[in-house]
This record gives sequence, C-alpha cells and structure tokens, in this order.
Amino acid sequence: MTRTLDREDDLEPAAPLPPRLARLMRPELPGLAEEIVTEIRRGIPEYARPIDGPYGQVLRLSVEQNLASFVDRIEIAPGAPTVQEGCATTARKLGQYEAHEGRSMDLLQAAYRIGGQVAWRRIMRVAPKYDISSVLMSRLADAVFVYLDELAAHSLDGYQRAKANPIAPLDEKHRKVLRKLLEGPASGQETRELADDAGWTIPAEVTLVAMEPDCRCVWTALDEDVLAELEGAEPHLLIPGPFTTARREMLERAVPGRRVAVGLTVAAAQAADSLRWARQALGLVREGVLPGDAVTLCEQNMVTLWLLSDPALVEQLTRRQLSILDTMTPGQQDRLTETLRTWLVTRGTTTEIAERLHLHPQTVRYRMRKIEQTFGKRLDDPEARFGIEVVLRAMSLWARRPADGTR
Repeated sequence: MTRTLDREDDLEPAAPLPPRLARLMRPELPGLAEEIVTEIRRGIPEYARPIDGPYGQVLRLSVEQNLASFVDRIEIAPGAPTVQEGCATTARKLGQYEAHEGRSMDLLQAAYRIGGQVAWRRIMRVAPKYDISSVLMSRLADAVFVYLDELAAHSLDGYQRAKANPIAPLDEKHRKVLRKLLEGPASGQETRELADDAGWTIPAEVTLVAMEPDCRCVWTALDEDVLAELEGAEPHLLIPGPFTTARREMLERAVPGRRVAVGLTVAAAQAADSLRWARQALGLVREGVLPGDAVTLCEQNMVTLWLLSDPALVEQLTRRQLSILDTMTPGQQDRLTETLRTWLVTRGTTTEIAERLHLHPQTVRYRMRKIEQTFGKRLDDPEARFGIEVVLRAMSLWARRPADGTR
C-alpha cells in the first residue's frame, strides 16, 4: 500500500492557506462533526455501535479533534496543515482497534473517505457565501486530502504495530466483556456468554475508573479481575465491587504519577453511568473546578457533579434566578451574590457573615438591606430560595477555573 487513500498523485498546496479561512470554517465544525459521525455510522455497519459506548466515543472524539486541529493549523501555522501529535496518536489507536477486532484496514480507509467527502460537501455549500476563488478552493481541497492521507498513514502504522504485537487472546476477551458491559445491560445473554468465554464472573457491583489520555499503565500491577481499556482516547478500568483501600493501592501502583477519577460503585447494569460520572469528574479536575489530586472520588463530589452536569441548563437557571441584577454593574452583582450566597449557606448573623467575608459588619448590613430590597418576598419562598442557592453554588464552583483556562 503506497498510498493509504489510494491517491496516486502527491498533492501539496502551492502556497499557505490564508488564516481567514480558519475563521470562516470554525463555526461550521460542531455541525460538521455530527454529520461526519452520522454518515460514517450509516455507511459502515461495523461502526454503528451505540454512540455512547467506548467505540462510539472514540469515533466522535477523533472526528472532532481532527477537524479542530486542521482549522487551527490553517490559522497559526505556515504551509499545509499537518497532523499534530495528539491527532496522530488517536489515528494510530484507531488502527490498533481494527487489528484487535480482526479486521483489515478497509473499513477505516472507507471511514476516512466518507469524512473527507462530507467535509468537502460542506465546504462547497459554504464557500459561495464568502466568494472564495476557485484557485483557493483547489488549494483547500489539496490540503484536506493530504491531511486525510497523513491520518490514514498514522492509522496504518498503529495497525501494523498491533499486528506485530498482538494482545493476548484472554486480554482481548476481557476487553470485549468490558465493552459489552458499557453498551448494554449486564443481564443480557450475550454479555454472560462473553464473560463465560473469558473466564470472568459478572459481579453484582462495579466501579469504573477514568484515566487521562495516553496514560501509562503497569499491567502487572492490576488485579487479575480488573478489566482494562487503555488504547482508546479515553482509557478506563472496571473494578469489580467497591473501591476499597486495597484497590486504591493497586491503582496507585498501576498508574503512577497520573490523575484518575473513580466513579460511584453501582450495579453492573449501570456501569456506563459510573464511567460517565468518572469522566465528568476528571474533566472538572482538568478545568480546575475540582482539586488536582492523583485520585478524585466521585463519592466525595456528588453535589458538584450534579450541579455542573448540564452547564447550559445552569446558565438558563441563572438567567431566570438572577436577571433581577442585570441593571447593576458587574462589581455590584459580585458583591451582592457573594454576600447572599454566604447568608444562604450559613444562615449566620451579620457579624458571622462579616467575619467569613472579612468585611465590616456595617458593610454586610448595607448589602443585606440591598439584597432584601432587590429580591423581596422571593427570599421568604423556600422553592425560590433553593433555586437561588443552587445557582450561586454553581457559580462559585465555576469561578474556581483559572482565568487563562490552563491547569
């Protein structure tokens, strides 16, 4: 295979693409990613697994990551967009998946072609609105397919490496059990048959662990009954039963120096929920909302996970609960909401609130009078008061994120 996408001509853009193209393309990315994933799953039955399962998540993440990287490179890098290491790693892992599934590279090649075709159709629809010249369109087409060639080459590399170093048959059987547990009910006949074939007993309860991408794991440190999926973009483990002290020590040995999040212990049929919560917790750690501990326990952060589980809904609730403050300056809003949140949480006296906020009691009295004037009888209504407190707690949690977005 001399060309991974069967393109005989060596296409290279004649000149750098103008950065303005990136600004035009970026608003299209969310919808385009969704369209590509839909078309791939429709056109390739083998990829039409539950989209919330591990394979579906890797597929979606790969598409989103590749689109964003392609546009970013147009904007910030001279010359033709090239595949960056993060995208290359994900592409290699997709190739590894194909090898572990016992398939050829044909399906993944087809997926790349479908992605390129869908992307180009979108470009053709959008381009006329911005009067993009035919010369620039030609260069952009070249860049798209060269980029896809590079991705496919990385996937082929991962495929060939996996073929050269195959996973032990028993390990692959365990991986199939884990995937099935996360895709469907644990009581299903197919799941029980896979577990029996792997010599693994489906436990009454399980605890899922989310790990950072490219997380190095010491396989020999894992307990024999632990199921592991480490080659995807979002590696994870399944621990039978609760997360005990012994299991924590095992995890610290197996994943040294890396952050992980431990989901709630749930019935085996709810394994996907445990992993979803663990991934949410790990995301909040990366955003700076939760402390960056080596092991983050969902058990200790359930209220935070609940409050921040739907940011868009929290935003809508905030608008409805705090729109009464819109006429104030941002500084005035911050001061009043800080005082109001402290009062709702502590129900303390003026003096106690002043001590907590490091303010003079007279300042707190002034703010409380202003709060009473602004919110009126809503503070006497338990339902309204609870809604306000929920919003203020969520705002306080989001405020922990670093201003520059780094962590």
